[in-house]
Amino acid sequence: MRHGFTDRAERQSAAGEGQVQMLTKVTIEALANSVLAVPPVALNPDLSLNVAANAAQIRHLEAGGVTTLLYGGNANVHNWQVTAFDAWLTALEDAAGATSWLLPSVGPDWGKLMDEAAILKHRRFPVAMALPMIAPKTEAGVVRSLEEFVARSGVPLIVYIKADNYIAPDTLGRLQDQGVVFGIKYAVPRTDIMDDPYLAALVATLGRERIVSGFGEPPALPHVIDFGLTGFTAGCVCIAPFLSTVFRKALQAGDRDGAIRALEPFLELEALRERLGAIAVLHYAVTQTGIADMGPILPTLSLPDTREHAAIAAAARRLYDAEMAARAA
Repeated sequence: MRHGFTDRAERQSAAGEGQVQMLTKVTIEALANSVLAVPPVALNPDLSLNVAANAAQIRHLEAGGVTTLLYGGNANVHNWQVTAFDAWLTALEDAAGATSWLLPSVGPDWGKLMDEAAILKHRRFPVAMALPMIAPKTEAGVVRSLEEFVARSGVPLIVYIKADNYIAPDTLGRLQDQGVVFGIKYAVPRTDIMDDPYLAALVATLGRERIVSGFGEPPALPHVIDFGLTGFTAGCVCIAPFLSTVFRKALQAGDRDGAIRALEPFLELEALRERLGAIAVLHYAVTQTGIADMGPILPTLSLPDTREHAAIAAAARRLYDAEMAARAA
């Protein structure tokens, strides 16, 4: 037992189990090999982890060809208790297939980063994602936190960027050279997505192969085709992984017309997420498809207003029906 948590290898040895099934080594090419699914996390009524429902969500993604699972914003990791972090990751890891890559998120504040570094030091996750810091901060302070996390855990980071000039490109380039930064999840909102000097500077400094679009399917089209980003994260992929994979392949082939056609089934639910709250709408929508019962949502979020339930359910089911029809075709 270390830092109050049991090492996964120790647990397996004591239980006589086999090797960890999920991927424990990845290269930068892995960012392009799958849509980076960002699933919600399924909970029981008492807010404990619903192991079976989370496993059902993972199996649905894998059956649709998606093998990268990023537990971050849609899983409301900002609000996970550190005391549950190890056990919850174990349950998710145990549900992942042998060819799946599971990415936990950490932080965003220094205290959580340090506590979670002590946990991940004795586990086998090859990369983690640093959640974006929105509390009082300076660039130098954020950088120090990231450096200390990697020094203590040995786990490099995907840095989630949601604010303009969050960290200077040259600084991120230095952190990449030091092995602190594995990649970037980029999600800075723009009135004109094509007018983005910060993203252009990041591409020039770090390289396209290390940056993924972080907004979901619709903004991925210009980000991948026009900026050349290597891939994208998404939430609606949790309902339609096969269709999202078709979209990814069209983007990476530079097939704009094919990508526009592949994007169409996602637009109705994405519009509701944009209007009503991306995380809460996805959480409720997955339940309505029958993929898995996501249950309640962790504070400080709440589920969508009941007046919106019918619209969300209808959009979610249409997307799910399109997914299953495409798989059967």
